[in-house]
Amino acid sequence: MKWVIKVGGSLFPDYAVKLCKNLVGKNVIVICGGGILANLLREYDKKIGFSNTITHKSAILCMDILGLLLADKVADAEAVYSFNLAQKVLDAGKLPILIPSKFMENQNSLEHSWRVTSDSISLYIAHQLKAKLLIATDVDGIYTQQPSQDGAEFIKHIEAKKLLDFGETSVDEVLGELLIRYKLNCYVINGKYPERVISIIDANNIKKTKYTLIGGI
Repeated sequence: MKWVIKVGGSLFPDYAVKLCKNLVGKNVIVICGGGILANLLREYDKKIGFSNTITHKSAILCMDILGLLLADKVADAEAVYSFNLAQKVLDAGKLPILIPSKFMENQNSLEHSWRVTSDSISLYIAHQLKAKLLIATDVDGIYTQQPSQDGAEFIKHIEAKKLLDFGETSVDEVLGELLIRYKLNCYVINGKYPERVISIIDANNIKKTKYTLIGGI
């Protein structure tokens, strides 16, 4: 698999379905974010306080749920639980959507905290697959501050080490650290526009495409 495409939970359901329909036949594997399910879990954690390991595992289960629902709504997509099965689905001309909890169950390389979300999990999986990573979200990329705030400026390219000072932006806090550790780059792009995602993975008209490249190499 050449690409890991993380489809943000903020795109679920309509934009996520539309994007994945456009990814069928491409050499990619999709991982779905936990979306509002994971956000609700955060709220429960603030009120009650669960252990870090339990919230980490539960958030990954939220990714499982949205991934299963997404696969159900996209013709020629199939939920998969392993890399081997993902490759078989690709070879059949279909789109594999990884259900990550089984794979992540015994992986201890990532800290168990809310600093780690589906972004860092997708990067870890891209590292394991020796694939490129693209994060599709509901904004155009990385900004100097929250895009809704006055004076927010779009960043076309940023080094991962500089991203470390940003905290949580449109990607999680740990992503920059992992990009440096694994010596990888990452594209962040607005998944509401499937043509933008396609332009990156097909290396077609990239100069005309709006995205942020985070450099970890």
